[in-house]
Amino acid sequence: MTFDFLPCFARNLAAVAVAAGSLGILPAQAQQAPTERDEEEIVVQATRSGRTADDEAVRVEVIEREEIEEKILMTPGNIAMLVAETPGVRVQVTSPSLGSSNIRVQGMDGRYTQLLADGLPLYGEQASSAGVLQIPPTDLGQVEVIKGAASALYGASALGGVINFVSRRPDDAAQAEALLNVTSRGGQDLTAYAALPAGNLAGASAGDAIGISLTGGFHRQDANDLDSDGWADMPFYRRWTLRPRVFVEAADGSKLLLTAGAMTEERTGGTLPGRTAPDGRAFVEALDTTRFDAGIVGETPIGDALTLHARGSLMRQTHRHQFGEIVEDDRHETSFGEVSLNGKAGALDWLAGVAVQHDGYHSEQFSGFDYDFVVAGMFGQVEADLAKNLIFSASARLDRHNQYGTFFSPRLSALYKSGPWTVRASWGRGFFAPTPFVEQIEAAGLSRLEPNDGLQAERAQTASIDIGYRSGGFTASLTLFGSDVQDAAQVQTVGADRVRLINAAGPTRTRGAELVARYRWDAFSITGNYVRVDASETDPQGSGRRTVPRVPRDTAGIVAMWEEQGKGRIGLEAYYTGRQSLDDNPYRAASKPYVELGALAEVVIGKFRLFINAENILNVRQTKFDRLVRPARAADGRWTVDVWAPTEGFVVNGGLRLMLGGRE
Repeated sequence: MTFDFLPCFARNLAAVAVAAGSLGILPAQAQQAPTERDEEEIVVQATRSGRTADDEAVRVEVIEREEIEEKILMTPGNIAMLVAETPGVRVQVTSPSLGSSNIRVQGMDGRYTQLLADGLPLYGEQASSAGVLQIPPTDLGQVEVIKGAASALYGASALGGVINFVSRRPDDAAQAEALLNVTSRGGQDLTAYAALPAGNLAGASAGDAIGISLTGGFHRQDANDLDSDGWADMPFYRRWTLRPRVFVEAADGSKLLLTAGAMTEERTGGTLPGRTAPDGRAFVEALDTTRFDAGIVGETPIGDALTLHARGSLMRQTHRHQFGEIVEDDRHETSFGEVSLNGKAGALDWLAGVAVQHDGYHSEQFSGFDYDFVVAGMFGQVEADLAKNLIFSASARLDRHNQYGTFFSPRLSALYKSGPWTVRASWGRGFFAPTPFVEQIEAAGLSRLEPNDGLQAERAQTASIDIGYRSGGFTASLTLFGSDVQDAAQVQTVGADRVRLINAAGPTRTRGAELVARYRWDAFSITGNYVRVDASETDPQGSGRRTVPRVPRDTAGIVAMWEEQGKGRIGLEAYYTGRQSLDDNPYRAASKPYVELGALAEVVIGKFRLFINAENILNVRQTKFDRLVRPARAADGRWTVDVWAPTEGFVVNGGLRLMLGGRE
């Protein structure tokens, strides 16, 4: 399938729809047996339509609170494992020295994935690679994943997809909880959540509902040198987080969400005290981060048929990077505002709005890389019930970028239902305004990077066909997907200690398939998935093509879980990661395949929950095959090779969770 492929794609889609009578990888909640919990309608926020997930023409996978609860017991400090176990989504470590990571959706580079909180860019236009590790899951109600170009609604940062973290709403009774977790690698987590629902606060007018939540956490980790080579395989970090939220629902149907957040973190890796890199000198890597943000989301009805929506946010993040003797101090800022109007006319839902966003970067030591991007856009969306079982969606956005020009981003989607079958199809286009912060530069800093002269905006189109089936406790889905990225930014070596960014000479092509199946019987469930990805790009050092580095051709997983409300849960999981092509690795050209095993147990004793979790039971570790540290420093400044396997080995964590109040 090539992306001159659109007419052929449409014909094939029609044939599939006629033959199979259905489309789409089912949302996560649709991949379960129809229990009482599953029959609760889940409204998706990320698509802006107000429809339930089952009635969305755009493919959305929803990670519900039940699954979030499970992942909180595994990694209370960040959302990495929560999203990593979604088929087609991979959390890729970008810096083994600091543990930084980004999120790749269906093989596309991590910088193309937009991270949102309640639809707001609270983590910036392009979330830093440390950002994935700084988002706690404690106060999440659900997570929504849209795969493929979503620039039609979210602009330049959503070229590869959107992950929207939806906040947890206060229950109908006051509640509080606290979690204490320790790990076998010297890690500790302490998180707390409290919420007051409507009726507990004075000053609210009759019919108004006001709720407040407050989430905070402290997280730390000792540095670990597991292969005793003097270099930290796991970094030291210490992090504090705090986030209050206010929820208002007025008697006239108006809604308001106010949120603010603060986070500070110290993170250190590289050589340990008294040890040196291969050149005989100490090389400490460190990253100190401070972030403040605030946001507002509101809506109010206008008459009987229209609703006015407004969203806005501010984010300011400062960094102090250390790469050996080089120190880089910088500041990232994002401000965002949007107003839209939506309504309904018969079987047609529509949305129209305008938005403006500013993204700025300012470096004290390397001001030549500073930028101030201002993007003003107008967008629209229509969704129509064309027939009883056929839903069509079209959205488009026109953006004016102050540096890269004007871009038009459309997206078309369709949903067809027939008995136990569903079929979804989607096609979209988008763009990305390049910054210096591709994976290698984020890991090594700016000191060896040539000025960004003549870079063009990155552009892409993506498409998918999804076929799903559900009957009783069994669900299955098959997804075929593809993407072409034009002018992708790549790092090219131009000297022994100099690199530059260039636009790829040819398209970066990704083709793949996802297969997911689940069976649920009472309290027991078993889920399996297999993902195949074929991704290629032009070689930045030559004229030929190569496999995109660190994108596994094959991955698979199986999870078995027993869970009963008020008693506890027991889970077993196994994940396979196939071979990966490696870039500039002095030890090997391709990785080894590996298998990871895990086990989780939780028991409920009154208001207390005791849990223990074992990850990577087989103790798979990259340093059992090769060193992380290179024999000589790379041209971009890195002392380490890319991470292609776990670096932490076998880890056990466990702790105590206290739950007070809430819905009984």
